[in-house]
Amino acid sequence: MSRQPNPAFLRRAIELATQNVLEGAGGPFAALIVRDGEVIAEAANSVTTTNDPTAHGEVNAIRKACTQLGTFSLTGCEIYTSCEPCPMCLAAIYWARLEAIYFGSNQQDAAKAGFDDAFLYEEFRKSAGQRNIPSVQLLQSEAWEPFATWITAPIKVNY
Repeated sequence: MSRQPNPAFLRRAIELATQNVLEGAGGPFAALIVRDGEVIAEAANSVTTTNDPTAHGEVNAIRKACTQLGTFSLTGCEIYTSCEPCPMCLAAIYWARLEAIYFGSNQQDAAKAGFDDAFLYEEFRKSAGQRNIPSVQLLQSEAWEPFATWITAPIKVNY
């Protein structure tokens, strides 16, 4: 995608994030999904109001955009987010196939406000057995069955 970023979209994300805090609706994060210069969806963080730790602004915006467009792929879209995405949101952005990320604050700014994701990046570098949350593989051969079924399934949507 060769478009130039539009600061107005980022300003809207910043406005939504600030409003979210003032209303006590969640954390200081919000995002917009944009396609061809048009806002498809916008959302703010709602972790504390929905009791959903995955309800970050970016994830909420991706969910809304996918619903709005009736697809799981946001190819052709961009995301404007008030802050550099956390590891979960970054992964969601890649899975959704967004084509550009424009952000305001960075990881260091978020850390100053108490939202420090550095430990997550450190955990991801460790092998499964070395992480703070125990991670143990069980039933590997049995667990292959869903994949074997997928490979031969005549009815499926590849993604």
